[in-house]
Amino acid sequence: MTARSGRKNLPTHVILVVVGAVMVVPLLYAVLSGFKSTDELSRNPVGLPESWVAGNYTDILGSGDFWRLIGNSTLIAVGTTVLIVAVSALSAFSFARFAFRGREGLFTLFTMGLMFPFAVAALPLFLLLRSMGLLDNPLGVILPQAAFGLPMTIIILRGFFREIPGELEEAATLDGCSPFGFFWRVLLPMARPALGTVSVLAVVTSWNNFFLPLLVFTDSTWWTIPIGVQQFQGQYSADYARVFAYLVLAMVPALAFYSVAERQLVGGLTAGATKG
Repeated sequence: MTARSGRKNLPTHVILVVVGAVMVVPLLYAVLSGFKSTDELSRNPVGLPESWVAGNYTDILGSGDFWRLIGNSTLIAVGTTVLIVAVSALSAFSFARFAFRGREGLFTLFTMGLMFPFAVAALPLFLLLRSMGLLDNPLGVILPQAAFGLPMTIIILRGFFREIPGELEEAATLDGCSPFGFFWRVLLPMARPALGTVSVLAVVTSWNNFFLPLLVFTDSTWWTIPIGVQQFQGQYSADYARVFAYLVLAMVPALAFYSVAERQLVGGLTAGATKG
């Protein structure tokens, strides 16, 4: 029975190994390439470094510009995440716990935002931000990112909030708890897995956003990591090993955050999928 079960699960295991290799091998190749010189990378593109050139990494880590980019990306990611979670939680609470005319139509309008590509809004958004004086301003990135992140976040949180038993809300009301008090004292603590999920998604999406910061920031003072990667590639286009080192270091914060928050992300998605 055990052998039969093992044979039955073998295709799944093979697929998982292949998918894992597809994700890990390019990352490992980039890390090792960053420890080579460009000359060695041309002669020996796939092997281990003959002489480990740590200077490619240490030079970048010693650069103030790199840490400024990290700080800018962190500021924008945190601001975007706080705004998305705060607004989406209140909106999802209204859609999930209150019955009012036009609720489903309004919710459908929010979900339609998932089908609206950012490229279509680029020019109108640029003109709007310019008229509001938000170019070369972090708010010019934070506010649009939050707006584009609201639909998915509201959908996730609404599904979670709807599964909170109504008896719990009735008991809180009998104890003198207002609707907002129930939301703040009862609902939010119970929704930590879902809040963790949407927070992780918001942070990673903001960190990897390239087009919007490129559209908003002309002053290099506010450039983010994706723009910094592009500029670095242009500056050191012939020094492939240094470019690989920069790419690896640019990925480390996002990978580290995701690895720490992975359990929260999976737990929140699983909770949302199994409820109802």
